Amino acid sequence: MHAQIKTIETNSAPAAIGPYVQATVFNNLIFVSGQLPVDPKTNNLVVGDITVQTRQVLDNIENILKSANSSLSHVLKVNVYMTNLDDFAQMNKVYGQFFDQHKPARATVGVNRLVKDASIEIDVVAFVNN
Repeated sequence: MHAQIKTIETNSAPAAIGPYVQATVFNNLIFVSGQLPVDPKTNNLVVGDITVQTRQVLDNIENILKSANSSLSHVLKVNVYMTNLDDFAQMNKVYGQFFDQHKPARATVGVNRLVKDASIEIDVVAFVNN
């Protein structure tokens, strides 16, 4: 078996702000880099509470997955990083709107600080349709 590695880049999600890519596909798995609540049109953090920020992050992830012939229903694992775990219930409510029928494995971790002083960052691993 010969491994196939492909880089995913789409204008419908924020551009990488460092030496990394939005996502990498390896064989039939897609590894989406941590996404911040950044509006891809302005490259600025969205203004709003954790619900607004969570929605933007998940929209960005959904757009990256779509560009790689995948979707949220193909997500296997999610890592959520939050600067304030007191916002967990509000984040979880929005998260549940994106993952209502399909519920992937997930870890949620409280962190001291995130890039651009965002309140949340999420990365996922999913599979790609062949």
